[in-house]
Amino acid sequence: MNVSEAKYLVRKIMEAGEVPLLIGHFGVGKTDIAREIANETGRRLIILILSQMEPGDLIGLPSRGEDRTIFLKPDWWPEDGRVIIFLDEINRAHRSIRNAIMQLIIDKRIHNHVLPEGTWIMAAMNPPDEEYDQADLITDPAFISRFFIIEVSPDPREWVEWAERMKVADEVIEFIRKYPEFLFSEYSMSLKTTLKPSPRSWYKLSNVLRILSEDERKKYGYILAAGIVGPEAAKAFYDTYLKGSQIPSVDTVLFNGDVNVPKDLHLINSLVLRIIDFFSKVDRSRIEGREKTIAKNLSKLSQHMPKESFYGILRFIVDASTKNDDKSDIFDNVLEYLSQDPEIEKFLRDIVK
Repeated sequence: MNVSEAKYLVRKIMEAGEVPLLIGHFGVGKTDIAREIANETGRRLIILILSQMEPGDLIGLPSRGEDRTIFLKPDWWPEDGRVIIFLDEINRAHRSIRNAIMQLIIDKRIHNHVLPEGTWIMAAMNPPDEEYDQADLITDPAFISRFFIIEVSPDPREWVEWAERMKVADEVIEFIRKYPEFLFSEYSMSLKTTLKPSPRSWYKLSNVLRILSEDERKKYGYILAAGIVGPEAAKAFYDTYLKGSQIPSVDTVLFNGDVNVPKDLHLINSLVLRIIDFFSKVDRSRIEGREKTIAKNLSKLSQHMPKESFYGILRFIVDASTKNDDKSDIFDNVLEYLSQDPEIEKFLRDIVK
């Protein structure tokens, strides 16, 4: 999304008491977003560039008390809650201060020092594939699930307006206006594909949705959900509750034969992915002895969606039946029942070839 949209959502997320993580290329305006929100809300901005900090800079230094060792507050520690703590370059933080970062984000404290009520926290990083030292905490699900991920890219028109306000040289502005493709280089920068839904992430999403208007939910609902529960769950959630589309659950399809599938291809493919994900994770006890029912309902489902979409489900079942694991025999049984459907049997012959 562009900088203006990112700024709007970042503020909403912090108003809900949650922590946004801005991901964008260097120079895109992540720090400017923090500064503008601080100015607009009358808050002091505390910028912590984590890649340049030693553990003592973040957590404070130990001191001898009367009968114990205590930690002094670091010099950046706020005295009141009218602040925004901006954790910059969070992906480059030294391993020795990761626990302190987690404690600050989760408990709003470090050691015995508790952040003042009302303190806002936001974080930022460059895309994970740019040429920077990368700490592996950004791939840690326990860490990344604490944030709402907001990916921001510069919009050429938006940048030109900003450049004019900042008195950027006319030659530069005119060049970017004429050749916007040179404003920045494209990189793949998404962390959202690594996100998985959890009870915590749904709770965090609820906190933000609660303070949004109906129009804001429709406009930003998917972006917010994708940034905390992942794109797949976000799509199902958005289509079901924010767009009003009715998508059958995996359970009702496989076990109850509910194949009232929407005509929208995106919704169909979302259902296919959820079925495959269910099969890959399901415990044996849930499907053992129900192979005939599953095959019957899958056969029924195949008549209500494009063959290309259903082909993905069949391909997974065929592959799963050949694996040497505790569910391969169950998927083999499902295939045996499925092959009794002449149309599906043709598909299976193609797959085997």
